[in-house]
Amino acid sequence: MLSGVITLTSAMTETAVPGYEAATWNIDPIHSEVGFSVRHMMVSKVRGRFTNFSGQIVTADDPTQSSVTAEIDLSSINTGQEQRDAHIRSADFFEVETYPTMTYKSTAIRVEDGEYVLDGDLTLKGVTKSVPLRLELNGFGPDPYGGVRAGFTATGEINRSDFNVSFNAPLSNGGVVVGEKVTLQLEIEAVKA
Repeated sequence: MLSGVITLTSAMTETAVPGYEAATWNIDPIHSEVGFSVRHMMVSKVRGRFTNFSGQIVTADDPTQSSVTAEIDLSSINTGQEQRDAHIRSADFFEVETYPTMTYKSTAIRVEDGEYVLDGDLTLKGVTKSVPLRLELNGFGPDPYGGVRAGFTATGEINRSDFNVSFNAPLSNGGVVVGEKVTLQLEIEAVKA
């Protein structure tokens, strides 16, 4: 078990991760957020999140040997508008009756331009594609309840059509109602198992 400070060195930078600890961590859904944004009507972005998800992070002595698994309940989507959420749950988008969950399983962690990149397989609507996420290790430390917590931020992008989430409606100006690019934003707090 390694505890203390891990220093990541690349050709250009050196990054310290205070309190880094090799351990198994369970994602705390109450203090975490799995969110996204997508272009709407070609003029703005709609943001949403999932309220029901779980996962595990295993940090290794060498951070690049760490791993992540996560499962998201697609019916827990919340964009702040129930009619839209019901439509997204339907066969036009997620088809939650047939495909109730989305999963992510890491395949590698690498350093690129002095930053961590988490490579992994995202499975949505029966389609699995490799999706890299830019990863920040925010810190590790004790909580007031005698436990230990870790914090991570991850961001990435997918093309929703790659996962058969391809419903759209044309606009009179030649645009479409929903953009293809979906930006993923994750703020994860995890508790040491």
